[in-house]
Amino acid sequence: ALAGQRGTGSSAPWIGSAYLFLQSPCKTIVLPSLYESSQKKPSVFKALKLALADSTGSVNGVDMLKVHCSHPHLIVQLKFCKQENCRRFLQSYREGVLQKSLQNHLQLSLAMTTVPLEMELKAGSEHLDNMLKDEDRCLECIYREKPDRLRDEEITELEECLKSLVVHQSINNNMAVKDCASLNSPSLLYPSQGSSLSSQVTFIFQGQEFANRMLTPDDHQKFAKLVSKKWKQVGRSLQKNCRALRDPVIDNLALEYDREGLYEQAYQLLLRFIQSEGKKATIARLIAALEENGLISLAEELLGLHSNEGCC
Repeated sequence: ALAGQRGTGSSAPWIGSAYLFLQSPCKTIVLPSLYESSQKKPSVFKALKLALADSTGSVNGVDMLKVHCSHPHLIVQLKFCKQENCRRFLQSYREGVLQKSLQNHLQLSLAMTTVPLEMELKAGSEHLDNMLKDEDRCLECIYREKPDRLRDEEITELEECLKSLVVHQSINNNMAVKDCASLNSPSLLYPSQGSSLSSQVTFIFQGQEFANRMLTPDDHQKFAKLVSKKWKQVGRSLQKNCRALRDPVIDNLALEYDREGLYEQAYQLLLRFIQSEGKKATIARLIAALEENGLISLAEELLGLHSNEGCC
């Protein structure tokens, strides 16, 4: 029997993951470059979202966890929560419906005449394109690959942006696009030194907008007290954009403050970040790192959202 197929009676949901590789054979259309442009990103995202919804027949049929830019490919990490949704997706992919749909949506949202596409589908090391006729085998490969991450905060942001875009569209077309672009530009997390941080820059967390600000001593202590064993993982997320935390700094901190324990290790980690980044050591960057590591309740604590309902 196919793994997970009999799972209807059991409480474990059917969950699987796959990667969709997209590339345009047309030399002038470089998908990762379009996605990296803050003006075009919302348009590309919208096309992906709509095409995936078409393929499964529902907006929530398949979840995008992250979009990776890996020239010349745009790689979309997908998560399926129901087997029938995954089956529909595979049929749509196999019959070329997904490809046509995405070409059309990209054409419309990017205002181009044609956007030719080449697609590949992988689950783990398996190239599913070689076995599309054997649907059960494809399902098994996708089911075997469990998602290795939560949804990227940028995707959540783009989702919000898409919702507000629909609301704005009827009011003022240009304005909506501008709002959207500014929401996803790098200045969101790394404001230029000139801008006054607290008043102008905002960020989205759990669908709500918050004013960005510099980290305070209170944030620093709460983080050190509550992050516990995950301080190193948060450090690795921060190190991507912080030279002062590049290897082997985090491991050295672990050794150096081993006897003092987790609070001091976490405290020293954030201290390095604040000292090296100065005004750019913002709450938005810390929240993004916490979200990336599933520390949602700690993020809520720092933002003063003591939600009583069971948190994700």
